[in-house]
Amino acid sequence: MKLLPDWRRVLLRAWSVRLWAVAVIFIFIDAALPFMDGLLPIPERSFAILSGLAAVGGLVARLILQDMGEKQ
Repeated sequence: MKLLPDWRRVLLRAWSVRLWAVAVIFIFIDAALPFMDGLLPIPERSFAILSGLAAVGGLVARLILQDMGEKQ
């Protein structure tokens, strides 16, 4: 396996990476909610569902050709 030659640009601009980062944030929030003891008026497991949706969105975005803002 080899890294892409422009992996830094992909890491910063690809929608798949952005959506997976959002999924990770939702996972952390979902894990932290029991310790917040009702701080957020959000139904239980909402962030788990949101993280799943963001992860699926990242998978779909990975399969679609993304414009990385290349200048020609």
